[in-house]
Amino acid sequence: MAIIDVVKCEMKDYEFCKKFPSQDLRTSSQLVVYPSQTAIFVKGGQICDMFSSGTYTLKTENIPILNKLINIPFGRNSPFQAEVWFINHTNKLNMKWGTPSPIPLEDPKYGIIVPIRAYGQYGLRVSNAELFLRSLIGNMPDFSAYKVAEFFKGLMLVNLSSAISKKICSDQISILEINQHLIDMSTFCKEDVDKSFEKYGIHLSEFSFISINVPYDDPSIVKLKEAKDMAATMKIMGRDIYQMERSFNVLEKAAGNEGAGGAMMAMGAGIGAGIGLGKTMGQIASNTMRGVQSRPPLPQEATFFLFVNGQQVGGQTIQTIKSMLIEGSINGETLAWRAGMSNWDKLSNIPELSSLLETVPPPISPQM
Repeated sequence: MAIIDVVKCEMKDYEFCKKFPSQDLRTSSQLVVYPSQTAIFVKGGQICDMFSSGTYTLKTENIPILNKLINIPFGRNSPFQAEVWFINHTNKLNMKWGTPSPIPLEDPKYGIIVPIRAYGQYGLRVSNAELFLRSLIGNMPDFSAYKVAEFFKGLMLVNLSSAISKKICSDQISILEINQHLIDMSTFCKEDVDKSFEKYGIHLSEFSFISINVPYDDPSIVKLKEAKDMAATMKIMGRDIYQMERSFNVLEKAAGNEGAGGAMMAMGAGIGAGIGLGKTMGQIASNTMRGVQSRPPLPQEATFFLFVNGQQVGGQTIQTIKSMLIEGSINGETLAWRAGMSNWDKLSNIPELSSLLETVPPPISPQM
């Protein structure tokens, strides 16, 4: 082959690395390294000398390692053989990324696992020419940004899954609100993913999310939206009013059950719950009329939970329990519990309530 007089490489914008097509060189040849390029001389798989941008006349003085390796004869126009690789350091922008399959993530606020998809764009550049050449190129004559993207696709997605999960957990971001945090997510994930590229001599110059999508018809998303709506309702209405409304719903469903069992459940639960809820309603209404926005004050005396006809009825004072005993909706065998008790127990075994049984008149005999 002919001896090369000028060694240079004009690279396309998507090319990261390209090998000069000839190895037949000589001293006194001109080496032209364009801006944002590095030229690397390689002999026998060993990196010998590197040149940054500029124009050089090859001499034994400026290629000392290569000269030592092959002992170039002293003198003008001495021929020698070596590979010359040109590394392009310009940024490769507008490269696209996306998740080929949904990533399952747990919503940190509501504890529901939701599948998400995400896509965006990123930019790369070679930050360490020698490390890049050693770790990725091998014996390939060129290496493009698209090969880098293909090489790092799996690694990037693994790191992205981990980074997104860490970010939403540390900042307590609900998946339904995640698109409001795309800029912060982009910055956080760029720093996390860039660490995986650095060991190959590549820098992640840009990284951004364009969108993070959730399948709104997925059952997990439906559950997540229901949980969010419930939390919003409790925040607006107040926990006590919300729980009372739920109690009314339960009683309404129980009353709607067919058969004698449903009727008895509605009657028994209605008597007990109605008394306690009526008192709570009165307190809430009074506070509302006075413009008080806080929760109703807690009762001063001890309150009990009763187990009546298969349901828990809460907020019952000793006075209301006495009334229920007189009405016959409960008796000494009814189970009760209050704060401080380790377990449910019969009314007849609880000191505060057992004395009420002595004041309750016996049932009227049918013979009278």
